[in-house]
Amino acid sequence: MKKSITIMFLMCLHTIHSQAQDTSYVSLEKLLQQVETNYPSIIRYQYSIQSIQAKADGAKAWMPPTFSTGIMRFPYDFSMLKEKNDPMNQAGIAFSVEQMIPNPSKLNAKKSYISSLAEIEKSKSEWTKNELRREAKILYYNRYVAEKKQRILKESEEILQLLITTSEEKFTNNQSQLQTIYKAKARLAELKNMLVMLNSVIAENNIGLNTLMVRDANTSFQIDTLITPSNYLFSIADTVSISNRSDITALDKYIQSMKLEQKVMRTSARPDFGIRAEHAQMFGMPSQWSVMGMVTIPIVPWSSKMYSSEVKSIGFQIQSMEREKETMQLMASKMLAEKTAMLNYENEQYQSYTKNIVPAYENNLQANLLAYKQNTGDFFVLLDAWEMLLMKKMEAYDKLFNILKLEAEYEYEREIK
Repeated sequence: MKKSITIMFLMCLHTIHSQAQDTSYVSLEKLLQQVETNYPSIIRYQYSIQSIQAKADGAKAWMPPTFSTGIMRFPYDFSMLKEKNDPMNQAGIAFSVEQMIPNPSKLNAKKSYISSLAEIEKSKSEWTKNELRREAKILYYNRYVAEKKQRILKESEEILQLLITTSEEKFTNNQSQLQTIYKAKARLAELKNMLVMLNSVIAENNIGLNTLMVRDANTSFQIDTLITPSNYLFSIADTVSISNRSDITALDKYIQSMKLEQKVMRTSARPDFGIRAEHAQMFGMPSQWSVMGMVTIPIVPWSSKMYSSEVKSIGFQIQSMEREKETMQLMASKMLAEKTAMLNYENEQYQSYTKNIVPAYENNLQANLLAYKQNTGDFFVLLDAWEMLLMKKMEAYDKLFNILKLEAEYEYEREIK
């Protein structure tokens, strides 16, 4: 019985530990998901869209009716008010109700225009997500590469510590030079300094990532241990897809919205209608009533200038925005072609590092280690071989970060999620 309870307790502990590990691990996909869900600027767009939709719901509303009342034709001699059926007693109390009836085409045009503003906000929201994705990816990749460099530095530190110990033992037998030992110890101190610097880089990126996820800035978590480049290849279809980018579609929707606003201005040439009903409760004569219809005349010259000039102004603005859209498409195509070309060159260099340069320096270090063990090599040459291998490995990771960063920017230009 005790054994069963012990086993169950250990299983519970294992489950709790596994859950704790799961919460401390953040994959790139999970990171991007949290950023798109929690970041305040994205939520701000949601409220902005809801605000516009609420405004559009009331776009077809009429102006409220107007109720008026007051005394009419009261004589200065109030004694006349007592006279009934006297034509001179024309005093009374008037009541009137007036309602303006807007032109339906105006209301429809206004609602279409306001609704179009929500579509612009949706595209802006998607583009903001794209910008946040790029920022999050670069921070994530930067931390990934910094951790890989840390591992390389720690391995190199162990090797150098072993070399220093071996050299100090050989120095007692006059088989090593003191100045070279001091140089190796100086390199060891530099390694420790580089590790501190990388810790700083990791901490800085952690703060940036936690901020994007809207969490405590000092929350610690693990990231992916293996990230490989996607090796994008440029094609003509890439430039065609640029026209579907959210920032360009936002501009296109803005142009469409301006055309709808122009339509609203054009409907100002159409008349509005109204109706007015009056009742007069007379004191000395029969009560009276009246009903009148009203219509506005917006086409008169002194009134038409207002909306006709607005129509012209918006037309020029639309042409200006069309040119801006063309400029954005050209610049996006240029940036996409540049990123692809740079990716190709960086990939070539990275492949050269991993397949040729680093293996060659590893062989150089192994050969010098063997010679040093056989007392036919020099510690100074061995130290130089160790240093060159470390430098080339660090350069290889610099190239990897350049590739990952360029891919993040390439995905930004094409708005790849």
